[in-house]
Amino acid sequence: MHKLLGKLFLLGALVLAVLAAAFAWVALSPIGMQREPVEFTVAPGSSLRAVTREIAAAGADLDPWLLLLLGKLMRVEASIKAGSYQIGQGVTPLDLLRKLSRGDVTQAELAFIEGWTFRQMRERLDAHPDLRHETVGLSEPEIMRLLGAPNDAAEGVFFPDTYLFAKRSSDVDLLARAYRAMRRHLAREWPAREEGLPYRDAYQALIMASIVEKETGRDVDRAQIAGVFVNRLRQGMLLQTDPTVIYGLGERFDGNLRKRDLLADTPYNTYARAGLPPTPIAMPGLASLQAALHPSRTEALYFVARGDGSSHFSRTLDEHRQAVTRYQRGGKS
Repeated sequence: MHKLLGKLFLLGALVLAVLAAAFAWVALSPIGMQREPVEFTVAPGSSLRAVTREIAAAGADLDPWLLLLLGKLMRVEASIKAGSYQIGQGVTPLDLLRKLSRGDVTQAELAFIEGWTFRQMRERLDAHPDLRHETVGLSEPEIMRLLGAPNDAAEGVFFPDTYLFAKRSSDVDLLARAYRAMRRHLAREWPAREEGLPYRDAYQALIMASIVEKETGRDVDRAQIAGVFVNRLRQGMLLQTDPTVIYGLGERFDGNLRKRDLLADTPYNTYARAGLPPTPIAMPGLASLQAALHPSRTEALYFVARGDGSSHFSRTLDEHRQAVTRYQRGGKS
């Protein structure tokens, strides 16, 4: 009897060892692929069972029971992270489960560029293939309400940067990140501003930064240009900056700024109205924001583009007229 029990025990141990070895072999064998790569999305709150169905439907030859059993053995069946995933040849069930529990999601990216308008941002958002487009057809006020900022205008309040995100993320979430980023920069930079600047609040500094952004792409000129506009505000002069007029024209602008455009009285025509326009005219980058808050101490009241990306600055109107003749009208100095 004892010998029989011993034999049965050994037989049982052998069977278990064989099963364990077979399971380990399967868990460490590459998953078959009907296509490559296999891409799938795990919705928030999905069970491991639901995830295995999603993976199989995406084109992986995966036995659901294997992943479920492996998840239980590793105690990660409740730790699956939502997001978009991608697997290729050579990945094993063990690799896959580790990827799911770590949240090793595939990422896409989208760059918002300094100087873009909100309309340009939306065009890029709407065209991105890896986003869920939840703002299509919504007005700007409706979008700002979704972001929890119903009293804010959309123009200029998003920070230009390259944003990484999991595929199939919501475009609302991406806009919210850019909005929070600009608020963080403003909250940090505004208290450190130069004293005595002619801005009522941080929002007016943002408006100035957007004008500086559109007037130059050269870091060396930003603070000087901001200094010119600050001098004009202090002296009650018109800002007379073309980018604000162009922004006010919107889609009517055909590339040519005409005299009648400069004479038309609109909220964004700084040739006709004193002070800053009512909103930013584009997304300013950090360099332009810092220039608006730390303008150069200059006596210049005018500047003109040289044609090479730089600007020539003048203290008097006569000097400025000579510079315009030299750099924009092809005259001799």
